[in-house]
Amino acid sequence: MQETIITKATHSDLQTLIEIGKKTFYETYAHRNSEADMTTYLKDNFNEETITAQLENAHSQFYMAWNDKQPIGYLKVNESAAQTDLKEVASLEIERIYVLANFHGKRIGQLLYEKAIELAGQINKTSIWLGVWEQNPKAIRFYEKNGFVSFARHLFIVGSEEQTDHLMRKML
Repeated sequence: MQETIITKATHSDLQTLIEIGKKTFYETYAHRNSEADMTTYLKDNFNEETITAQLENAHSQFYMAWNDKQPIGYLKVNESAAQTDLKEVASLEIERIYVLANFHGKRIGQLLYEKAIELAGQINKTSIWLGVWEQNPKAIRFYEKNGFVSFARHLFIVGSEEQTDHLMRKML
């Protein structure tokens, strides 16, 4: 495997972000959700209008992971009002760390996570937080290993299905 490079995403990466978002979300969650709910969620959340608005939001940033010029994953972080839940000025939200299944176990998620920590430090945040589905024990273990602690729960809607996420935080 070539060295992984992480770059800030731009509008030229729009289609790649959409494709990776749809593919990784489907790979991770399709086995636990109905096809109808998955179709609705993917259509509503990974389309040109939605991802363009997120790319243009001054309080959100995307970073892409590349391996030998192949896009293999991405990170999305949010500050302040762009956060999906807490809207805390002093914290940074990791909204997504998405890595294609073929690259799981190759430390790509860890590199993207480390990029989020670096960004939080650069903008003087005191904590970093995220939501992770209660039925995703692999992700929960990943974040616990990296010092996150569960502090609350919130609802996450996939199609017509209400699911529960653990909110987890790491103090910086």
